[in-house]
Amino acid sequence: LEGREFVLTASPRLTPEQEAAWDKIRAGLRELFERRTPPAQPPVYLLHGVTGSGKTELYLHALQETLAAGLQAIVLVPEIALTPQTIRRFAARFPSRIAVLHSGLSPGERYDSWRRIRAGRADVVIGPRSALFAPLPRLGCIVVDEEHETSYKQERTPRYHAREAALQRARLEGAAVILGSATPDLNTYHRALQGQFTLLRLPKRVMGHRAKIEEQRARYRIESNRMRIREAGPEYEDLRYLDLPPVEIVDLRAELRAGNRSIFSRALQKALTETLERDQQAILFLNRRGAATFVLCRDCGLVLKCPRCDVPLTYHLDTPSGPGQLICHHCGRREEAPKRCPRCGSRRIRYFGVGTQRVEEALRELFPGVRALRWDRDTTRKAGSHDVLLEQFVNHQADVLVGTQMVAKGLDLPLVTLVGVISADTALHLPDFRASERTFQLLTQVAGRAGRSILGGRVIIQTYNPDHYAVQTASQHDYRGFYQREIDFRREQGYPPFARLARLVYRHRDEAKCKAEVEWMAELLRLEVRRRGLADVSLLGPVPCFFHRLRGRYRWQIVIRAPDPSTFLRPFELPLGWQVDVDPVSVL
Repeated sequence: LEGREFVLTASPRLTPEQEAAWDKIRAGLRELFERRTPPAQPPVYLLHGVTGSGKTELYLHALQETLAAGLQAIVLVPEIALTPQTIRRFAARFPSRIAVLHSGLSPGERYDSWRRIRAGRADVVIGPRSALFAPLPRLGCIVVDEEHETSYKQERTPRYHAREAALQRARLEGAAVILGSATPDLNTYHRALQGQFTLLRLPKRVMGHRAKIEEQRARYRIESNRMRIREAGPEYEDLRYLDLPPVEIVDLRAELRAGNRSIFSRALQKALTETLERDQQAILFLNRRGAATFVLCRDCGLVLKCPRCDVPLTYHLDTPSGPGQLICHHCGRREEAPKRCPRCGSRRIRYFGVGTQRVEEALRELFPGVRALRWDRDTTRKAGSHDVLLEQFVNHQADVLVGTQMVAKGLDLPLVTLVGVISADTALHLPDFRASERTFQLLTQVAGRAGRSILGGRVIIQTYNPDHYAVQTASQHDYRGFYQREIDFRREQGYPPFARLARLVYRHRDEAKCKAEVEWMAELLRLEVRRRGLADVSLLGPVPCFFHRLRGRYRWQIVIRAPDPSTFLRPFELPLGWQVDVDPVSVL
């Protein structure tokens, strides 16, 4: 942060909904801070607010209360991509009291931040999941923003979930926890409805106060009668609300029948044209990197796969650093794209599927001269690249931002009036019980990037499954409607939150030995269930993992379903090669 300047900002007046939520949070914080001994269960708040409802302002109020009591705070964000925006907002309210911790820093920068925190020269620590372990001796509050994000779960040992670890650290140190999301994790929302957390709702999108609206109206030259804003009431004459953006679902099957084989539906092409003509900005979302998802020989049918992972190689377009390559997104293997089929020698090599590179290319073909940026893992490998991309787009140095799930998370971009979802189906039919929830969350979050100023906005979702309840409820911004449908499915199948899962994965270079080991372990576990008479413990599998072979090793899994799978597993000493993941966020 050295050398960076932040413009100080004052706290705006809260909306009625924010005031109601803040009254409860403030009362809980003051009661907690006045206690001499930490309570057995410190307060936990689930702040369920639609995108743009002002959750961040309540975080800032909570931190102000915490610092005023002489205590310290941690603010967790799910991705490094969100850190620059979060830093700006919090540093503008708490200058010189912020520290940043994340893996994008150099070792020296991380050490300097850690030492500064340890010396007591910072009171607010911001960062992804590892920032939770910052050495703050007087911790009073932990904020977990976008608490539903699966990136809070570490996929390597130790396989902790930052949300659950935050709750545990709060219990140990007597700190309050604020969980915030427009699309809460189903388990978190269920726990709030059961009374374990205090549920606070912010159902309206906040436009701002009259002075801000008039300033935007003059800047964007908007006539008063075109502004889709609503007054808050006589007691809040200065406050205005904004409707959530309307969402249009486009059936890609109908597009094909009409002869449109483009990546962009006719509705999206028209909307992009109108957005660019008005000198506004658009976001195009597709949760796949590269240009083509697999490469196939039209003569012999060979699909080019990674020899170490046995998954199709993804084709990446030519770049300034080299020609087109086939890349494995699991192990990182790279090889040159072939001109002939390696099995039959045919030149009829074809590329199928779409990734962000192909979307960007098609966009430039359709709109010559368009200023496009791509935001995915390929374009953000260098330190500071997230900051540079975000700053370029915020400063309107680009018209269209093409990206993966990074563009769906918490960005506040007032010039964005159009969001186009290239395909809503990429994760919808994966063999994972959370597939529908993940799809709903992504669609709702990315839709929330549109219409965050008086310019308004719209969202177009392209899909081959327009009637799926995850797509339908996301198009209506209806979290509770989705929750009711999904919770019924979970209850019927005995999935979380009605049981807990533990995933046991065994890896071996020999497939036969891998299968034999897993079958032996499954039989051992079944015998233990029968011996102890555990009617509420069941086993799913053994079965091959969805990604059956990764980095040269075959993978089979057993899923244990139980009220407390860790207690059931504790007596077992698993041999080398086994991985245990309690409460997994994915079973792929």
